[in-house]
Amino acid sequence: MTSFIPVFPLDIVVFPGESLNLHIFEARYIQMIKEKIADKKPFGIPSVINKVYNELGTTMEIVEVVKEYENGEMDVRTRGVQVFRMLQPVSDIPDKLYSGAIVNFPENNFKNDDTNISKVILEEVKRMYTLFNVEAKFPVHKQEAVSYEIGHFVGFTREQEYDLLGLFTEVQRLEYIRRHLNNILPVVKELEAMKARIQMNGHFRDLSL
Repeated sequence: MTSFIPVFPLDIVVFPGESLNLHIFEARYIQMIKEKIADKKPFGIPSVINKVYNELGTTMEIVEVVKEYENGEMDVRTRGVQVFRMLQPVSDIPDKLYSGAIVNFPENNFKNDDTNISKVILEEVKRMYTLFNVEAKFPVHKQEAVSYEIGHFVGFTREQEYDLLGLFTEVQRLEYIRRHLNNILPVVKELEAMKARIQMNGHFRDLSL
């Protein structure tokens, strides 16, 4: 099934279920957001990476208007809904300042048949956060799709985040994250060893040949 949606291209990757706060200041997007508030329909954020307008993005629902400024600017809270694939951009829309796109919505499987891999991956991510003394930033598991919840927190590049967005089963997404963690594990282990050496500095130790 295809649909038309207004689009707000940004140089980020947004995952379904993700909360995103936006400051809206351009006239075209002020118009778009006001219309979407009125008709209670979503808009789309296509991912722009290295100035390349990519075909995948995420539809966003407006959760709350936090503040409206005298000049028309707005602070809004939004939340990712579902991944879309852009089939055709629509640059000129009558009486609209913003652009849009004809899109479809790939079937996306959120079910994880192997809960053990989720547990292992979450433990590895938490281990990294503890190592860097940023435990407070560790994402709290609230979503059905663990991959989307931690996708921004495992050291991915923007391109890797986009690759994750293009995987449409939870098992594939978790496997992608697992391979990435395996690749960086030697670095994490070396950092752990360095931290241990620093903590031992000045301590009395038993040494033997």
